[in-house]
Amino acid sequence: MRLYKIISNLLDYPDREIIENLDELIQIIDNSFEINRSEKEVLLIFINWMRGQSVIEIQQEYVKTFDMTPDHSLHLTHHIFGDDKGRGPALIDLQEHFKSEGFEMKPGEIPDYLPLLLEYVATLDEHDAGAFLADANKIIKILSKNLSKANSPFAELTKILENRARTAETT
Repeated sequence: MRLYKIISNLLDYPDREIIENLDELIQIIDNSFEINRSEKEVLLIFINWMRGQSVIEIQQEYVKTFDMTPDHSLHLTHHIFGDDKGRGPALIDLQEHFKSEGFEMKPGEIPDYLPLLLEYVATLDEHDAGAFLADANKIIKILSKNLSKANSPFAELTKILENRARTAETT
């Protein structure tokens, strides 16, 4: 599902390649039937925000938001366990799930990193993607709320995920 791949790319550390391909990303969004109108609007607003910044400014905002503020961590188990030893088994379980599904991680990747999770979700059909997100929705809500409180430009991206997960919970 392209929506999850797009959000994965937008939530990952911004490099020159993503910035140079924003026009292509806009075309994909505009032509997608799986992304609803309000989601398209949010994505395009975010991309326009990116266009108004230099690569360095976007990277600085990313680091300030996700690396310097633990409440904004893109490592989802952090929101449940913090640095507690219970986090390790949860990471191992998630990594084993990926392995059993044939989803390969690169060496050094941590399985609870939201952009990586979205890469995985993008490989699933709509029903399974929704179920996976519904399982993570408690944490996505926390992240979304924390980003919204900080008036982060990334907040609306997590709200799309929260809405998709909520929809899956009710079906």
